[in-house]
Amino acid sequence: MLMASSSTFTHFLMVLLFLLAFGSIASLADARAFFIFGDSLVDSGNNNYLTTTARADAPPYGIDYPTRRPTGRFSNGLNIPDLIGQKIGLSESPLPCLSPEFNGKKLLIGANFASAGVGILNDTGVQFVNILRMYRQLELFQEYKRRLSGQVGSRQAHKLVNQALVLITVGGNDFVNNYYLVPYSARSRQYKLPDYVKFLISEYRRLLMRLYKLGARRVLVTGTGPMGCVPAELAMRGTNGGCSEELQRAASLYNPQLVEMLNGLNKKIGKDVFISANTQRMHNDFVSDPRAFGFVTSQIACCGQGPYNGLGLCTQLSNLCPNRALYAFWDPFHPSEKANRLIVEQIMTGSNEYMHPMNLSTIMAMDSRI
Repeated sequence: MLMASSSTFTHFLMVLLFLLAFGSIASLADARAFFIFGDSLVDSGNNNYLTTTARADAPPYGIDYPTRRPTGRFSNGLNIPDLIGQKIGLSESPLPCLSPEFNGKKLLIGANFASAGVGILNDTGVQFVNILRMYRQLELFQEYKRRLSGQVGSRQAHKLVNQALVLITVGGNDFVNNYYLVPYSARSRQYKLPDYVKFLISEYRRLLMRLYKLGARRVLVTGTGPMGCVPAELAMRGTNGGCSEELQRAASLYNPQLVEMLNGLNKKIGKDVFISANTQRMHNDFVSDPRAFGFVTSQIACCGQGPYNGLGLCTQLSNLCPNRALYAFWDPFHPSEKANRLIVEQIMTGSNEYMHPMNLSTIMAMDSRI
């Protein structure tokens, strides 16, 4: 009698544990996953696992991150994907897809495929050698979907991907680390700037359609920031102490055409799949009037050396500001965590001038009713 009771109890306990585990997986699968593609503005550490010079895995990177350690994020603390993840209710940020910890339940949260140095074009960032170019990021997304299907089944995996939020941030390097990398670069000899912009937009359109065919149904697409006004460009190409006119011209040509292309894709699909984030305007707000946002400067990077702290890499030998919250730029190219927070606030609640055709809060409200 005692043995039977013990056996019954053991069976009950095993069933209970299975149900609890299944319930945990099911609830995670029902939560909105988050996928990230692009370059160093959104890389959370994939380049740590690659043989490349485009990496941020040494101090003082991560000085204000919760662990106070470098993670591969090109930031003093949290980056844009971290902050968006918090806004959409994720308990933790999606892991880099190359992380050895990326398995099991972590797959249900989403994944970060971004890699510092990449551009829309495969020849962008060749100087960084081994990086996850955009075609490779999409291949890894396909591999991820197969792994996810093996864990939760193909139907549940398809649902998770369709209902996910996607962020893609790429394009700036196609100018900074390609067209304008050196005088008379191969691409600048091949294309005049207006034609190069059209070429980039057409190639980007192909990437986004590929992403759509892989199941993405809500995609935040950021434009470039004011490329000519980052500390690196002020130091190298600034005009009379001001922003680089040529790079500002490139941004002013590229960003409107990107929005036009996204509108065309949505019209073709018949739904608002692609949401444009006007990050040029978001940046311009605090670049043009830093003190209105609590910054002492939007020209000098917190970490760097040379004019505007805009030359070379951010290393332990660099100048380092004591208060990162007073600087719009953390290093020669990347916003500080505080600037990232301002950008994400506009992504969440910004007007049509910042987010088109709607902001992320509206998307979340709409999608919660589906």
